[in-house]
Amino acid sequence: MTGDRPEVALRPARAGDREFLARVYASTREEELAPVPWTAEQKQAFLAQQFAAQTAHYEQHYDGLTSEVILVGGEPAGRLLLARWPGETRIVDIALLPEHRGRGVGTRLLRPILEEADAGGLPVTIHVEQNNPAMSLYRRLGFAPVGEAGIYLKLERPAAGAQANTAS
Repeated sequence: MTGDRPEVALRPARAGDREFLARVYASTREEELAPVPWTAEQKQAFLAQQFAAQTAHYEQHYDGLTSEVILVGGEPAGRLLLARWPGETRIVDIALLPEHRGRGVGTRLLRPILEEADAGGLPVTIHVEQNNPAMSLYRRLGFAPVGEAGIYLKLERPAAGAQANTAS
């Protein structure tokens, strides 16, 4: 623990984490599915199918993908999918359970990733829904829009020292 804040750490995801990771995914879709007139079982089946499809898509399209469980105070709190490529570091997905959102966990988690990318002179990119509440976090950390695809913005945070040299 740092002061009164629990430690934020990562560990590689394991096969036994699949149920937890599916729960994290489902928590990111709760608000969207709330007005849908399905039973709880129908929503659960839909979310399971969507999680499986998303997982397969990421594994197929993101070479070098690492899947990590975010730990807060030693307890599983979310997931981080990261791809490290020669020209950039891509945050493929980052998600926290609702009780861990808005508490500084994202900032403490992302700073070491940004420092690692800076050391390699690499930008960090992420696709984010335009109405995502975490948008203010990304802006505070130096991310700016560099592209748009439907409801998603591609954000980029240039490597430290490269901001002045980067053209959008």
